[in-house]
Amino acid sequence: MKKIHIFGLIVIAIAIGIIVSTYGNASTYSNFTEAEEMAKEGETSEIHVVGKLTKDANGQIVGMKYDPVMDANHFEFMLVDTNKVVKKVVYLSPKPQDFDKSEQVVVIGRMQKDYFECNKILMKCPSKYTNEKPDFKEATTAKI
Repeated sequence: MKKIHIFGLIVIAIAIGIIVSTYGNASTYSNFTEAEEMAKEGETSEIHVVGKLTKDANGQIVGMKYDPVMDANHFEFMLVDTNKVVKKVVYLSPKPQDFDKSEQVVVIGRMQKDYFECNKILMKCPSKYTNEKPDFKEATTAKI
């Protein structure tokens, strides 16, 4: 074989190795029911669960527990998935900034016995995506 053929085979083998390694780490979108089934089967891969936060009449998130004085790395909240299943989500890190403004979140992690333990939270704040123009007021200088 020529050196160019050997080099080409090595490049192809490396490319296949990279593809296989990234496929093995890819997580999937799911819901809490599927997450529970995966946990019962002993599956340890991470999954994405898309859900909405339930808010009361005052706009406060229902079921949110965070006390930075007691434990700054323990944050809990209730999440409703796409199948209307409600589960407690535990995040072992500080509460993300602007979490209270979020409507929909994606939690990445795995199901434990009676709660979903996530290690990453992705948030979508609706105020960032509105088409309304901000109300800017013209600044004027004081005349002396």
